[in-house]
Amino acid sequence: MKRAFTYLELIIALVILSLLAGAAMPATQKIVKRGKELELKRALMEVRTSIDRFKRMADAGEIQVDNIDQLGYPADFDQMLEGATLTKQQGKIMKFLRRIPVDPMTGEAKWGMRSVQDDVDSPSWGQENLFDIYSLSDGVALDGTEYRTW
Repeated sequence: MKRAFTYLELIIALVILSLLAGAAMPATQKIVKRGKELELKRALMEVRTSIDRFKRMADAGEIQVDNIDQLGYPADFDQMLEGATLTKQQGKIMKFLRRIPVDPMTGEAKWGMRSVQDDVDSPSWGQENLFDIYSLSDGVALDGTEYRTW
C-alpha cells in the first residue's frame, strides 16, 4: 500500500506556512527599521563629533580658520573632508571626515545642515558655517519622533 499526502493535506500545510510567514514579516520589518535607525544615530554622532573636534581645535588655535565669520566651526562638509592646516606644524593638514556618511533613511550622502546663526528647527541653511546636521527623511521612527528632529 502506497502512502502519500492528499491534496487537502498539502493545501492545509501551505496555508499554515503562509500564516506563519505572514506573522513573521512585521517583526522582520521592525528589525530592519531598528537597524537603519541605529545606523542613522551612528552617522549623526560621527559627523557631530567631527564638528565638535573641529570647533575645539579652532578655539584652541591648533588649526587655521580662514573666515572669522565661521565662529570656529567648519564652513561646510568640504572643509571637513579637505581638512584644515595645523598651526604648529606648517604644511600638515588635519582631516575631520574621510567621507560624508550615507543617510540610511534616504540612501544618499545628503544631509540637512544648520549654522550657529540658524534657528534650531530651521529647514534652510544660512551657509555661514556647519554647526549641525539632520536627516532629510520625512519618515517617523519606531518611538514616534521624526527623523528630522534627531
